[in-house]
Amino acid sequence: MSARYRPIVRGGAPRPDDALPLAGGALWFSEAAEHRRGAPPRLVPASALPPEVAARLTAPRQPVCGLALDRPRLMGVLNVTPDSFSDGGAHLGLEAALAQARALAAEGADILDIGGESTRPGAEPVSPEAEADRVVPVIAALRAEGFALPISIDTRNAAVARAAFDAGADLLNDVSALRHDPDSLPLAAASGRPVCLMHALGDPRTMQDAPTYEDVLLDVCDFLETRVTAAEAAGIPRTRLLVDPGIGFGKTVAHNLALVRGLALLHGLGCPILFGASRKRFIGAIAEVPVPADRVPGSIAVALEALRRGAQVIRVHDVKETRQALRLWLALNGDEEQ
Repeated sequence: MSARYRPIVRGGAPRPDDALPLAGGALWFSEAAEHRRGAPPRLVPASALPPEVAARLTAPRQPVCGLALDRPRLMGVLNVTPDSFSDGGAHLGLEAALAQARALAAEGADILDIGGESTRPGAEPVSPEAEADRVVPVIAALRAEGFALPISIDTRNAAVARAAFDAGADLLNDVSALRHDPDSLPLAAASGRPVCLMHALGDPRTMQDAPTYEDVLLDVCDFLETRVTAAEAAGIPRTRLLVDPGIGFGKTVAHNLALVRGLALLHGLGCPILFGASRKRFIGAIAEVPVPADRVPGSIAVALEALRRGAQVIRVHDVKETRQALRLWLALNGDEEQ
């Protein structure tokens, strides 16, 4: 297999003259780790990268739903489900969901991600009809009252995505990377909307049953490249795609840590990176915090680490707290002379 290259991401000054910009942003790199299966990573200078690799790593990412990616963006989570792992049932009714959507916007969310089917480990699927009944009225009501933020629909089902688009959703966030429903890929292509492709091993019911990988970082990157290629073949240009490593979706604690540490490898796909680890089980396992709602500090720590590796969109439950941390992170990683 050919090599993949993970930029060693840095920010601020002093910046070497031969440094390359990461995804057209303020972060940069002058070295990269070369990854090959069966061999330890090898450090190489950025000047030695194949031209096509350097082009993918450095090209500015196109705006998503009209949002420029010259700074990190926060995606606020709104679960309208009775059984989500972190806040199941809290926002199930229409008025409760609308109130939470307004609160997330007021706290500084850039995008609202609405989901009507829990994809927590062990979750049972719901019918597309039941899922649509949960999410579509919320989207329609938000648009009717003039809710201005882009809305992402978190679904694996084409019928739900179609109804959500008709109600005013702007982005499809599919944890199956458009594999669960055979109608999802052509629908996404025809919609003209951006799509997030996420890696998951198996489905929610079975994904945590002893997940194994040959090399989790390369396996996830290979999978996402395959799905990006399939999307392009179906008529979805790379400029409309985001990729997500799927933290917690068929991964052990060690797998999740490896993916966070190696996240910059995904920049080689030439797509913005969406990263979601908010309140997840591996944070609780490491921090010894069993209650998901109590994992805010750990969630922020992981989110900032993802930002340090160049993630452009961070999916979070706790927007207010993460926004504060993000402002400090940006101040610390900006122009050192300010």
